[in-house]
Amino acid sequence: MISVAESEMPAGGVAGWAAGLMDSIGAVGAGAAVALENLFPPLPSEVILPLAGFAASQGRMSLLAAVLWTTVGSVVGALALYAIGALLGRERTIAVAARIPLVKPSDIERTEAWFARHGTKAVLFGRMVPIFRSMISIPAGVERMRLPVFLGLTTLGSLVWNAVFVLAGYLLGSRWHQVTDLAGLYSKVVLAFAALAVAAFAGLRLRLRLRLRKARKGAHRVTR
Repeated sequence: MISVAESEMPAGGVAGWAAGLMDSIGAVGAGAAVALENLFPPLPSEVILPLAGFAASQGRMSLLAAVLWTTVGSVVGALALYAIGALLGRERTIAVAARIPLVKPSDIERTEAWFARHGTKAVLFGRMVPIFRSMISIPAGVERMRLPVFLGLTTLGSLVWNAVFVLAGYLLGSRWHQVTDLAGLYSKVVLAFAALAVAAFAGLRLRLRLRLRKARKGAHRVTR
């Protein structure tokens, strides 16, 4: 049997670290890597998941075990972030928001209203969006989404995402990195849209502040 560490994979970096875990403890190692990926988004699931599929194709673990354990890892990581959000709570979140430039407590209130209407869809489909797939657990915790609902949506969304990537790595074999390349492009597009959205928000908020300042100066001159 060929071990993951001896197969055609880079020895260093995230892939080498994940390969070492899988070579040591099999599918459980894949699950542990994914759990850590949830807590530290710079660790890309787009590398870990197809790598687990490749490991399964090499006989290091079964395909079913790879999918199940990576999904367990996703849920464990999401629960940790949910707990952080729950501990943070609404009042602390508003207090933190008040200290962020260009952000108002009313923005948090609007976000809460949006989450009340669309939170279930956000938790489910957010699992399939890089970066946000981890971060969505925090507002779910802040808003104290019912834990059974959160667990069910997280498990389903993570199962779909993980199964697609693990299966792709399994079918591609030594070409598993092609999945990572395509997913990396997808991640860049998502991040670009997020950056544009943040820039647009900041620009609008700055324009509003400038208008208010001009209006106040004009009113002050009139009163004089």
